[in-house]
Amino acid sequence: MSSQVLKGIAASDGVAIAKAYLLVDPDLSFSKETISDVDAEIARLSAAMEASKQELNLIKEKATENLGAEEAEVFEAHITILSDPELIGAIDKKIQDEKINAEQALKDITDQYIAMFEAMTDNTYMQERAGDIRDVTKRVMAHLLGVELPSPALIDHEVVVVAHDLTPSDTAQLDKKYVKGFITDIGGRTSHSAIMSRTLEIPAVVGSEEATTAIKPDQLVIVDGLDGQGIVDPTEAEVATYQAKQAQFLTQKAEWEKLKTEPSVTKDGIAHTIAANIGTPDDLQGVLDNGGEGVGLFRSEFLYMNSADWPTEDEQYEAYKKVVQGMAGKPVVVRTMDIGGDKNLPYLQLPDEMNPFMGYRAIRISLDKTDIFRTQLRALLRASNFGELWIMFPMIATINEFRSAKKIYEEERQAMVDAGQPVGEIKVGMMLEIPAAAVLADQFAKEVDFMSIGTNDLIGYSMAADRTNERVSYLYQPYNPSILRLIKYVIDSCHKEGKFAAMCGEMAGDQIAVPLLVGMGLDEFSMSATSMLKTRSLFKQLDSKEMAKLADKAINAKTNEEVIQLVKAAVPSEA
Repeated sequence: MSSQVLKGIAASDGVAIAKAYLLVDPDLSFSKETISDVDAEIARLSAAMEASKQELNLIKEKATENLGAEEAEVFEAHITILSDPELIGAIDKKIQDEKINAEQALKDITDQYIAMFEAMTDNTYMQERAGDIRDVTKRVMAHLLGVELPSPALIDHEVVVVAHDLTPSDTAQLDKKYVKGFITDIGGRTSHSAIMSRTLEIPAVVGSEEATTAIKPDQLVIVDGLDGQGIVDPTEAEVATYQAKQAQFLTQKAEWEKLKTEPSVTKDGIAHTIAANIGTPDDLQGVLDNGGEGVGLFRSEFLYMNSADWPTEDEQYEAYKKVVQGMAGKPVVVRTMDIGGDKNLPYLQLPDEMNPFMGYRAIRISLDKTDIFRTQLRALLRASNFGELWIMFPMIATINEFRSAKKIYEEERQAMVDAGQPVGEIKVGMMLEIPAAAVLADQFAKEVDFMSIGTNDLIGYSMAADRTNERVSYLYQPYNPSILRLIKYVIDSCHKEGKFAAMCGEMAGDQIAVPLLVGMGLDEFSMSATSMLKTRSLFKQLDSKEMAKLADKAINAKTNEEVIQLVKAAVPSEA
């Protein structure tokens, strides 16, 4: 029987060969039935609840081990629901009174609880319990129906994870020791699953369109994260070919690793900074292992997303301190909470919006909920005593927004100084991701200490194309001359005011974009840790004067494709 090839987007370098683990919810549909043996039906429900409890205890244990006790608390809440005599009694009574099957009784009673909790609009805590009951119901229902509910935290053997998409909470449960690769139906190089796969150094292919329908559980799958394809049920010859490709990639990686302590300089000796994008303090080791010269983006929202409630000032302080200390004097840029868009918190009721990516998110939430913002700023100010910490505000659209955010920062800083608490020297800047701000970069540059260009959103907003929407993914064009002109204007505006110009979008590690960015004089390239040594290797083959000429040609080109051809013609393929 021949293998099947799935074409997708190469999201994270490397080759993985393992059996498939489908992270897909099973069919939980059922029919209402009249039953004759009430006691047997109640016993069946009791067995399903007990099995769910045992499973949740195991998941909690694994989550505590991998993520910490606080993150695992959500599973304790689920266990508590399964031990609630009022809930269990109501379901038992429903079975008894109406002589209906356990599935129907479970659904009827839990639907009542969910509706009741969701109606408590003035009590966020109680509203959140609706989500807990929904999760628990799904687990019990799976046991009643005899189908398996995926539990990524319980994976205990080598697998390739197959999913429609991977959410932040999915990836938080994955153990890199066992998860050897990802393949998803949707997504692009800048989707969450792609970024996380690079952070975890796991080969990944995204946007295959048919992974979850074409692949069955336990089928052998090859993930080719170098050329963007998955091979289902490969032949022995194909396995041998990809084992060789895997070995070749590891040899190349070993060559890059020799550059770990080398400076990031071009062929003609011009220095740039190569930094890393991270989500949690646990990502720090990857930065150090790959010779990072700083952290150009600490996505602080993951501290919020990996918590059952608002993280306290002390909890945040410990996380920031760990990273700042770990980088031993090298700069760490922390982005203040960037929640909204595709990143939500279960304990923050965000409004339903037609377009959440352009809605109530990031700095807009921080300037509205200033108590949460001030807590974060105080934690950052305290952590600044342990190294070089910079702060940047995300999603800044206007000068007044930046001034308002900085004013709150200055108030918190002054309060600490007045209280005799030590505070380090902090640079305060902004993430440049909105086209209106890019056009006004010359004015912003007078106000900020630095700018970091967030190309993931800048490209999407400039092209009016949602990067998570497969139908318009062709418009996500990082090399489009219009995007390159915006980037060059931002870099030039910063340099005119003597300010530092960085980039923390995925474009900073893109091997086609890097020669152009070198030519534009970008100061710092911040990327997934796994792309750093590859980029340092590329730097050594680029002459900055030649790249400046190439960048000029590129911004005067007409199409994205034309720019790709210009770069490929100018930069040797072995670069």
